Amino acid sequence: MRVVTGAFSVIVSVLAAGFASAASVHNAGPSSVVLVVVEDGNKMEVPIDAGGSETICPAGCFLTLPNGDRIGLAGGETVEIVDGVATVK
Repeated sequence: MRVVTGAFSVIVSVLAAGFASAASVHNAGPSSVVLVVVEDGNKMEVPIDAGGSETICPAGCFLTLPNGDRIGLAGGETVEIVDGVATVK
């Protein structure tokens, strides 16, 4: 029983570490936005409602914003979007 508990703790720690390095994106604008994310050569669209947040890019990515700006993220950043313009913290 103790071995199972120890193994579970290790798995939870590894998963938490992976999510800790992901970027957090918050849409502080009045309308929803769609971001284009390219990660490991895979392109996807990520919609974020007004006031909503998403966690993206655990291993780094390129992010194209609604205004056409493109930024690179390593993971771990906090990105705030207002009217299609991003501020990276």
